[in-house]
Amino acid sequence: MKLFLLVAAVAFVAAAPAAAGNGKVLAVRFDAEVNPVTQGWLSDRIDEGADYDALVILLDTPGGLDTSMRKIVQAELGAREPVIVYVFPNGARAASAGVWISEAADVLAMSPVSNIGSSTPITGSGGNIPNSDLKRKILNDAAASLRNLASAHGRNAKWADLAVRKASNLTADEALQMNVVDLIAPSLPALLQKIDGRHVQLRGFTLHTAGDTIVTKRMGFLTRLLNTLIDPNLLSLLFLAGIGGIIFEVFHPGVVLPGALGAVSLVVALFGFSILPTSWAGVALILLGLALLVIDAHVVTHGALTLSGLVALGVGMLTLFHDAPAPYHVNTWFVIALTGTIGGFMAFALGKAVQARRQPSAMPAAMVGAHGVVRGEDLVFVRGELWRAETSDGTSLEPGEQVEVDEVEGLRLKVHRV
Repeated sequence: MKLFLLVAAVAFVAAAPAAAGNGKVLAVRFDAEVNPVTQGWLSDRIDEGADYDALVILLDTPGGLDTSMRKIVQAELGAREPVIVYVFPNGARAASAGVWISEAADVLAMSPVSNIGSSTPITGSGGNIPNSDLKRKILNDAAASLRNLASAHGRNAKWADLAVRKASNLTADEALQMNVVDLIAPSLPALLQKIDGRHVQLRGFTLHTAGDTIVTKRMGFLTRLLNTLIDPNLLSLLFLAGIGGIIFEVFHPGVVLPGALGAVSLVVALFGFSILPTSWAGVALILLGLALLVIDAHVVTHGALTLSGLVALGVGMLTLFHDAPAPYHVNTWFVIALTGTIGGFMAFALGKAVQARRQPSAMPAAMVGAHGVVRGEDLVFVRGELWRAETSDGTSLEPGEQVEVDEVEGLRLKVHRV
């Protein structure tokens, strides 16, 4: 009897990972690019799914960063619950990094109108990798990784190789016929019904999902906000605004608001720099460009420093995220528009400054008739200010004499003795 109970207990423990959990399935909607922000959120949901019968990733992504994708794949393979990837809804895609996330799943399904593929690595600028040993190295590594995931789950490893080397892309029907995916389902409840009782050979799970309650999780406001804040165009703009606000506060202490907003913008920009692969040479060029613009505002160089600063600023912004994939580059037209706007403003300010220097000062009419005291041979003290002055009759002024202003000519006064 004791032996029977012991055998039964061992059998129960061995079957526990494959048995039904709490009658619930966690459905996680992932409809964003793959980056450190979204990767962290999805990895947390995979850990949370351990309390459910299964985790379903409702996938619709154009791809993203390789490092983030690999962390998601590792989380899927190490999950304590069955992981199902469902390319959903109709019109969704699993492209580029999304193919790796899909092939790492215990069960891979697609909605009827969806597609999967296009996993060829590209350069940071979005172009093809030039023919070289580096290209072969990158392609072979990516192809081997995706082939391994596909074959480990009993799927078409040859197509996985084509997805990397030839950017092959398949519709849902084509993917099913070629054994790239496990099944097609029109809805999530239908999918859970179809996979009920399926045994996952790789990790030893038996699915119990028919009729399970579906608990859906979507990215919250904070995650989407952080995901928006790592937009490269926005980050570069925030960085410029942050530095500009602090510089304004340094030269105009006490205004407070520009400095405070600049500090906030700078912190947000640095947060984005810590997430995306940032070129610090680009950061240095941006700082150099801003420094040259500030110096030119205080030194007469006839625009030479402004032109140099704009060039440094533009090149710095274009190289800021040079090592990141194409979607995470600063847009060239955005850089042209921004530097053009700054250059136009500097040209306008310089023109106004030159015009002001060439024009005589327009003093208020109230200066005429004002009384003053001579302080030197040609200096008079009028209304709290020292002015250069000359008499209307050309005679010299003596210190201590009282005078009255007859006329203002540029920065000189015409006076007569009182």
